[in-house]
Amino acid sequence: MKKPVKNAREVAEIVAVQALSFIARDPERLGLFLAESGIGPETLRTAAADPRFLSSVLDFVMRDDATVKAFAGASQLDPTTIAAAHQALNDPKWERDVP
Repeated sequence: MKKPVKNAREVAEIVAVQALSFIARDPERLGLFLAESGIGPETLRTAAADPRFLSSVLDFVMRDDATVKAFAGASQLDPTTIAAAHQALNDPKWERDVP
C-alpha cells in the first residue's frame, strides 16, 4: 500500500526540520541562529514542534543566498523547493487544526 501524499504544509515542516539539522551541524551558524531567535540549545528540540519556530528557521536560511545554496546542496533539495516551503510556512491562511 502506498503512503498518502503529504500536503504542502507537512512537506514544508519536513524541509524546515532538515534546515534546522543543517544549521545545527555548523557551530557558528547555530550560534548566530540561537542568538537571533532568542532560544537556548536546551529548548531547541521542543521549539521544533512549533510551526512558527519552523517558519523562523526557514526565514534564517532564506535571507542569505549562500546559506540557501549550502542547505540545498547538503539536503539535495532544489532552492525553489526551499523557497516554496518557506512560503507555505508563512501562509497566514493555514490553520493546523482545520480538517
